[in-house]
Amino acid sequence: MYEYEIQRYRSAELIRRADEARLAREAVRARRAARRAARHGAAEAESHTPRQHRHRFPRAA
Repeated sequence: MYEYEIQRYRSAELIRRADEARLAREAVRARRAARRAARHGAAEAESHTPRQHRHRFPRAA
């Protein structure tokens, strides 16, 4: 009976650790997505023309 209780405790602890790791990964993903969205939004807000940047002089052959 004692080994069974140890196994149940161990199983519960592993489940808790897995949940904590999953939450940490989700938080990292959310922060990355927020930074990416902020960076993308800032680039669009600063742009005053819809076309891509072109160089002033053509490249030499």
